[in-house]
Amino acid sequence: MVEITSLHQRASAPVLANANRLEVVTFTLGEEEYGIDIQKVQELRGYDAVTRIANAPEYIKGVVNLRGIIVPIIDMRIKFKLGTPSYDQFTVVIVLNIAGRVVGMVVDSVSDVTTLSPEQIKPAPEMGSALDTDYLIGLGTLEERMLILVDIDRLMSSEEMGLIEKMAA
Repeated sequence: MVEITSLHQRASAPVLANANRLEVVTFTLGEEEYGIDIQKVQELRGYDAVTRIANAPEYIKGVVNLRGIIVPIIDMRIKFKLGTPSYDQFTVVIVLNIAGRVVGMVVDSVSDVTTLSPEQIKPAPEMGSALDTDYLIGLGTLEERMLILVDIDRLMSSEEMGLIEKMAA
C-alpha cells in the first residue's frame, strides 16, 4: 500500500498558489493514459481480493473493508469496455473520496502526478453517440503524451453508477 498523503501535501501548495492549474494523478487502462484530480485521491493500494455482491453490475467487482469502511471497488476497464481485465503486480486500486463517500477504482497502473496549465488542457472532441464525453474534462497534452482527463465526480455520481448521491448544485 502506498499512502499519497505526502504527495497530496506537496501537490496542494502549487494548486493553491496557482488555482488555474490542474494537478492530476495519471493512470493507464489498456493502451490509454488517463488523469483525475489529485484532490479526489485518498490513497493508492495494490489489488486485493474483494467480496462479491450478488446482482451487482459486472464493473462493480465487490467490496473491501478498508480500516473499518466498506468500500465498493469498480473495475474501470470493465466500465469503459476496454477488454477482459487481468490482475497482476502492477494493478492498482485508486481509493477516491468523493462527496464524503469512499470508492475504489481498479486501473492497470498508476504513472505519476502531473501539473497541467490551462494551455495544456483541450476540450474533449464531440463524438456524437459513439462516446459519452459527459464524464470528460478534456484532453491534457504533455509533449508526446495525451491524457484523457476524467471528471471523476460526475462519473461516480452518474445515475448508472449510483454510488454517490447527486451533489448539491
